[in-house]
Amino acid sequence: MALMITDECINCDVCEPECPNGAIYMGPEIYQIDPDKCTECVGHHDEPQCVQVCPVSCIPRDPSRPETHAQLFAKYLRLQDADSEIDGPSAKA
Repeated sequence: MALMITDECINCDVCEPECPNGAIYMGPEIYQIDPDKCTECVGHHDEPQCVQVCPVSCIPRDPSRPETHAQLFAKYLRLQDADSEIDGPSAKA
């Protein structure tokens, strides 16, 4: 599942830089997570880094977006491919 940030968010700014996929961004009032970019850190870390650093525990799994580990890893691979296309062939060298 993608993660989500609840209204308990205190905008402490610690989660955003921890996201390896750039899925966390400042919304109109609190931070938000782009579910199309959130892999729960699958492919990068053993556990979601934003959850690890959140001081108020306001980042649960989004029940409206159930995803298996395999689906999260497939999303990770798609994001990596998209990044390599943006960066171009010299980025792989």
